[in-house]
Amino acid sequence: MTAPPPRKDAVRNRQRIIEIGRTMVADGTPIQLNEVARVAGVGVATVYRHFPTPQALIEAVSVDGLETLIQAGERAVQQDDPWTAFRDLLVRVVDAQLLDAALSSVLSTPMATLPGTAHLLDQLSSLFNKLFVRVRDAGLLAPGVTLADMTPLMCGVAFSARMHAATDAQEQAAAGRHYLDIVLNGIRAR
Repeated sequence: MTAPPPRKDAVRNRQRIIEIGRTMVADGTPIQLNEVARVAGVGVATVYRHFPTPQALIEAVSVDGLETLIQAGERAVQQDDPWTAFRDLLVRVVDAQLLDAALSSVLSTPMATLPGTAHLLDQLSSLFNKLFVRVRDAGLLAPGVTLADMTPLMCGVAFSARMHAATDAQEQAAAGRHYLDIVLNGIRAR
């Protein structure tokens, strides 16, 4: 037996809550579900029914960004040159983290709260693993560089770029790419 489709007002409320969450994340405002309910004009129970924790709401905000990264990963896997494919995806990941604070949070969290987010992260991870294995098997990585090194390195690049004294998003993205180039030069086989 299938569940009945959600009511239109429930769909609207969920979308409104996600929009409020997106605005708060973009503004750097900590997600407090009671405040989300107040701003969205819905009851607190409505927010908690859709998103039991602030992290669940942040994950919902990150879905579009995760799907975009998955598409970039799928394109990268199709590229012939393993290093270019690897680098291109890492550039996209760093850019995405700098442009979408929700993504940065979700990519740096060890475990997803929502099953849908876990599935998207698994897809992205699988694509990245393929690229990592290709570049490693091609002998293009320095000895000792492991897959486990990559998440902290990419989060570190994004963090460093956010700490850069940038005047706008483009300057911050340029700093992120510069720091990524430094990291890539360090992990590339000589």
